[in-house]
Amino acid sequence: MLLSLNAVHVSIGLSHILHGVTMHVQPGEVVGLFGRNGVGKTTIVKTIAGWLRPSSGAISFNGASITGLESDRVCHLGVGLVPEDRRVFPGLTVEENLRLGLMQVGREARPAAQEKLRAVYERFPRLHERRRQLGTTLSGGEQQMLSIARTLVGSPKLILIDEPTEGLAPMIVRHIFRTIHDLRSQGIAVLLIEQNVHNALTVCDRFYAIERGQVVLEGHATDKDAVASLMRVISV
Repeated sequence: MLLSLNAVHVSIGLSHILHGVTMHVQPGEVVGLFGRNGVGKTTIVKTIAGWLRPSSGAISFNGASITGLESDRVCHLGVGLVPEDRRVFPGLTVEENLRLGLMQVGREARPAAQEKLRAVYERFPRLHERRRQLGTTLSGGEQQMLSIARTLVGSPKLILIDEPTEGLAPMIVRHIFRTIHDLRSQGIAVLLIEQNVHNALTVCDRFYAIERGQVVLEGHATDKDAVASLMRVISV
């Protein structure tokens, strides 16, 4: 098991957001996290990444507990987060943003930094064309590419991706889903939050449906009955 959440509860102030979430992700697996807005999906990925602390329950990654660890330690262990707001540093160039991602890499891997940059530029040639431009000059789709690329240069074992295609042009959406498909073929696991459920299911192995901070359904993306149940949950 690569990632495991067991009965995780999260409260923010007086609000009890997650109510005993239990789920898992296997190595090299793409898992969808679906549900209507405000049901706790983003809270789940932020808690895994160490941006929020669980009030109870346990989270393990690659066989070790990461419950309550600081976000930088979780990142160094191999968990990358592509947040919904992208978090592109506007005063830095594209390449400077990417080099920040390299800070996630252990010291012994730093000689391979240029190779890692070359690999992400091959995957996202538009970023190579704009490598000297400031983050503020990029389109929304290019900023999303940069956010994903910055996570990839850190060589994560698991990437948490929150709403990567919202508001983007169809061509960019196809590129992002193709990238997710490629990550799976390279053995990188993905936990994906996405409102475009039909498109997301084409790259997912399994999925969880979230409602009011709880897992209410788990299924395989190829199981027609499970998918039909998912559609009923998210359309209520």
